[in-house]
Order: sequence, then structure tokens, then C-alpha cells
Amino acid sequence: MRSSAGVANGTEGLRAQNLSQILTMVHRHGPLSRSELTRRSGFNRSTVGALVQVLVERDLVQETEPSVGGRVGRPSPIVQANPGVAVLAVNPDIDAVTVGVVGLGGRVLHRVRRTTGGIPSLEDAVALTRDAVADLQPVLSGLDRMLGVGIALPGLVNTGTGRVLVAPHLGWRDADLTGAFSRALELPSAAANDASLGSLAESIFGAALGVDDALYLNGSASGIGGGIVTGGMQLVGSRGYGGELGHTLVSPGGAPCHCGRSGCLDAEVRLERLLDAAGEDGGGVEALERVLSDDPGAAVRAEAERQLDLLTVALTDFTNVFDPRLIVLGGFLGALVGSRGDQLGDAVNAASLAGGVEVRRAALGPELLLVGAAELAFRPLLASPS
Repeated sequence: MRSSAGVANGTEGLRAQNLSQILTMVHRHGPLSRSELTRRSGFNRSTVGALVQVLVERDLVQETEPSVGGRVGRPSPIVQANPGVAVLAVNPDIDAVTVGVVGLGGRVLHRVRRTTGGIPSLEDAVALTRDAVADLQPVLSGLDRMLGVGIALPGLVNTGTGRVLVAPHLGWRDADLTGAFSRALELPSAAANDASLGSLAESIFGAALGVDDALYLNGSASGIGGGIVTGGMQLVGSRGYGGELGHTLVSPGGAPCHCGRSGCLDAEVRLERLLDAAGEDGGGVEALERVLSDDPGAAVRAEAERQLDLLTVALTDFTNVFDPRLIVLGGFLGALVGSRGDQLGDAVNAASLAGGVEVRRAALGPELLLVGAAELAFRPLLASPS
């Protein structure tokens, strides 16, 4: 015979799961009407109403009345995530540290990019982040709640411990990443590989929304990383190190790579090579976008074609191995595919065994990695709104 305490605990556990389901739907797909939440959740109307009321009382969601628009009957209230419940998102790279404030619902409320004079150490990145947060105080003071910090790092991160195994382009090895940020910002921190988080963000909010089998590649100043979604689940590996697609061999005997081999995609397809060909001294993806949108000149066109040919080799291999329905390219790779139109997808389908893959540019633009990093910091709340 079950005790009354056991029944109460079971009831509370079920309610916590139901609150999590409603809040996650509103965060990822909102704003949604109560009637739409009823349809999507399978709960009855009174249950949805009670759950929404709890979330309203906890300042996690807000309700508004919809415009009537000539409809007959009482309209269903619209439920949306409260953007005043927010997290900090941080993306350290070799040329800058970007810090964003991301509200519940996945919208970047404000973004600050701090350029560096050289490759930052972990201590430098933490100090730059702390300075950026100080400058963001007018934004932060208007929030209802700050939950934590999510960090998107170009390197291998043990997601369980928050330690960096290696971030080769930054030169960080075996470092307590999340501990350093938590101490400096006095907030709980979580970290993961930047490209894996970009894949997550595009799957939830961007170009891969609703696609169960997708592959994502991000190109930044640090290099190329990847993320894989198969059967609707992100492939991360046993320790969170999966998806290092930048270390696929595309040019045997080619440029030396930080991993110790030669001719990796990460070593051959580089943002700085394109900017050097254009005579640009830095400027990141924005500078490349500007170069490619104008008449880029013969040197830039030749380098872009060389890199696109090697990218085709890698994407063909990925298509044969993972059989994705969609490949999403972000960062400077997105700028490249934007300049090539449908030709890259056509080339991959012609070279791969089965074909049938679509190649798209990432939809979230420069906010992509911040949105992905924010999901790390939102996870505890979404899992347990109580």
C-alpha cells in the first residue's frame, strides 16, 4: 500500500514534468495560444490553464489577450515566454570575445563584441567578459532574473565537468572553464563545443527546425567545427567530444593542422585565407560578407573556388556517412554558400552515393552561437520550472 507521502511526491513529480513540457514549448515555439498548447500537449483545457497560471505566478511566462479579428466566441489567451528571465551567453574566439544577454524564448536582447589584440588566454577571456557584463548593467538591471552563463567554445569540452580538454587555436588545455567563469560572474556556468551548440540552435530556432536528420558546420576565426543531429537527437559522443568534422582529411599532404595531421578541412578552408586574398586585415565574417557582395576580384574568387571545392569533398563524405536530409552552414561557410547559390548542393549530390541532401545557410546569423550557448544555461530551468 502506497503512503500518502508517496502519492504526494508522485503528484508533485508529475506536475513538475507537465510544467517543464509547457514551458519548453512556449520557449521554443511560442508565443502560443492556450488552445494550441492544449492541442500540442494532449492535456485537457483545465490542466493547461492551471499549469500556465503557475508559470505566470513564477514570472516565467506572460499572457496577453489576442486580437479578436471578427472571430465568434471567446478567444484563447496567448502565452509567451518572459524575456526578462535571461542568461548570459559567451563565445570566446581567437580575435574577440562576444557576450550576449539572451531572454527566455531564445531572443538575443543585447550583444557586445570585445576584440582582442592577440589570442586571449582563459584569464583574458574571463576579464573581457566581466568588463562586457559591467557595460551591460543598464540592460541587466531591467531584467527579472539572471539564471546563469552558457559558453560556446571552439574546442573540446567535457560537458559533465566543464573542463576544456583542448581548444587548439586558443591554446587552452586541461583548464577549468566553467569554474573560472562562475567565480568571476558569480553565476552557475555550463559549456560545450561551439559548433555543437550552433547545431542545437539551428535545430530549435533556425534553418534545421523540424528536421530530424541534419548536419551543421560552423566556420569561425578559430576554424571549423560540426554538429550532427540524427533521428532528432544530437550526436555528442561518450564525453561530449563528438562532431569534430573539421578534422576530416580533404587534401592529403596539404597545410599542417593543429591536430598534428596535414590537409584537414580545418587547415585548408580558412577565413583568414579569404580575407588575405582580399587584402583585408581582420574584420571577421562581416568583412568577408562585404568582400563577397562587391566585385571580389580574381584572387578572392580563386581562393573561394578552391575552398568550395574542398568543402564539397568533405560534405560528400559526411553525406555518405551520416545520410542527412539537410546540411546547414554557418559563420564564414554560410557566406561562401551564399555566394555560390545552389551550386554547392548540386556538387555534393552529384558526388555522393545517394544524393538527396539540401545545403542551406544558417538562419540565425551572427547570433547563432549565443543562442546555442544560452540553451545550456536555460536547461536546468526548462527541466524543472519548480
